[in-house]
Amino acid sequence: MTLRPHRIAIAPSGFKESLSAARVAEAIATGVRRVIPDADLDLIPLVDGGEGTAEALALAGGGRLVPVTATGPVGDPVASHFALLGGGTTPGPLTAVVEMAAVAGLALVPPDRRHPGATTTYGVGELIRAALDAGARRILVGCGDSGTSDGGAGALQALGARLTDRHGRELRPGRGALHELEHIDPSGLDPRLADAELLVACNPYNVLCGKRGVARVFGPQKGATPAEVELLSAGLERLAAVLARDLAPAFGATALDLRTAPGTGASGGLGAGLASVGARLLPRYDVLLDGLDLDARLARADFVITAEGALDHQTVHGKIPAEVARRAQAAGVPVLVLAGTIGPGAQDVRAVGVDAYSAILPAPMTLVEAIGRSGEFLADASERAMRIMALGTRLAPVAPLAA
Repeated sequence: MTLRPHRIAIAPSGFKESLSAARVAEAIATGVRRVIPDADLDLIPLVDGGEGTAEALALAGGGRLVPVTATGPVGDPVASHFALLGGGTTPGPLTAVVEMAAVAGLALVPPDRRHPGATTTYGVGELIRAALDAGARRILVGCGDSGTSDGGAGALQALGARLTDRHGRELRPGRGALHELEHIDPSGLDPRLADAELLVACNPYNVLCGKRGVARVFGPQKGATPAEVELLSAGLERLAAVLARDLAPAFGATALDLRTAPGTGASGGLGAGLASVGARLLPRYDVLLDGLDLDARLARADFVITAEGALDHQTVHGKIPAEVARRAQAAGVPVLVLAGTIGPGAQDVRAVGVDAYSAILPAPMTLVEAIGRSGEFLADASERAMRIMALGTRLAPVAPLAA
């Protein structure tokens, strides 16, 4: 029992701490081919600025990864990297891709040290400086999968800013002391920032402060208790005020509301910190999908399969399956989502164009086992979905009820 050959677009995100987007796409393709061996498959692994972004853009753009040892989110040195694109015969400035998750991601924070108030983006600033040292004058910072909530304070310190309390003592990176911040001295900032184009690919739904502020939305996921969430919120409010007073004017960034502008809450507030030194906050898919011709590729498909690790109420707020579904819906192409887990609010994805969704886990199991076998489970889930579709095509139409 097989389906006729179909044109199928496979456009997933990666599974965090498990599989890259490319490996997810390959696993899904394996399952599809078990049922439709001669399917015309278009694999389009997608990134959202989080894990795997630098590697994916380097592969897509003929670039290379540059290894760097930098300060990790808990202060220890970690092996990290950034990507270099362009240069040589390629027109335009040398572009670097700094993936914040590669140096300050949640995967780099040991489970027993997941306290967002105590983690730092210092390493992100070190990667930006390394990119400048390599000659890059256009730097794209991908935001996603962060393990930090320091508002980009650590990154600014690594770039040369001095953040001090009311006694003139410098705040130590990753110590959760933003509520003690009194002054930021920009005089030591790397002067090359003034001549560089700094772009931040971020989720515009994420804002720094307020009821939807990043501390309240994501703090609990990063290990913060309710009391710590309120302390984080107060610290980010204080940081926004001081950034707007001491730093933003020097970079002509006073027109942006660092508290509530779209993207300021990206990666625990890194968006706000970098915006204060002139970075442009851009909707991530406008930047990251450039050059993929995604709309045309989805429109050519008979149907689309996308995937992510967790399908829940956050999916519709800028996650890859929602973006894929929105674009596919515009072309009239049906969409199936495969997910590692399905949580509250998953049904909301129907409103953005998802026609069906399914979890990949075949039985209850530990997180360690689920992560270790996710490729196998994705292939099996894809096969099951295809066999159900094959069965559906063989069912005779149901006769209408007699009047």
